[in-house]
Amino acid sequence: MNNRWNQLIYRMWAPIYDVFFNRGSFRVARKKVFTNLPFKQGDQILFVGVGTGADLEYIPHHEFNITAIDYSYDMLEKARRKYSQASITFQQMDAEHLNLPADQFDFVIGSLILSVVPNPYQALHEMMRVTKPGGQIILFDKFAPEGASLSFFKKILRPVIQLLGTDIGLSFGNIIQQQNRAHILSDEDMMFQGMYRKIVLEKRTSYAS
Repeated sequence: MNNRWNQLIYRMWAPIYDVFFNRGSFRVARKKVFTNLPFKQGDQILFVGVGTGADLEYIPHHEFNITAIDYSYDMLEKARRKYSQASITFQQMDAEHLNLPADQFDFVIGSLILSVVPNPYQALHEMMRVTKPGGQIILFDKFAPEGASLSFFKKILRPVIQLLGTDIGLSFGNIIQQQNRAHILSDEDMMFQGMYRKIVLEKRTSYAS
């Protein structure tokens, strides 16, 4: 996967994305992701890879300062049109190179983003960088089972699925090993027998370099 290819793929996905990924099990899972999160009025919240804005309906916009970014112009424009009356800052931006200050956000939300970017390690590093010390990163994504190899069938399918803009073989364990400021608060099965998980990280207030 690369950004140029992703631009093309998600231009095609934009008109139909919500039909597949904001209905049924996905809608139930998205709603559950935002249940009982410790948001406070006035929090600074960043949505990385906001896509068509599927997640935005699950939080009260007027209570927070929300920034929403996506690399795909077409997906971002769909989100912008949905929430044209809300006080949300929409920006086209690369998740791997966030043009945002460090230590700015109380919460950073990444739904189905690490599995689609070319370099998930760099993307999570950037998400961690812009989170305030003690702030949280909320991930909802698909990951390969930890400590187990992919089945033969998935190994064959993986490069085909990547052409559609996503990776079914991503190991979160490998990604988190490179984040020395990340502390895992929870790791929860969301759907499809653990294929999709909600992972909550906290940015340490101090760490050994």
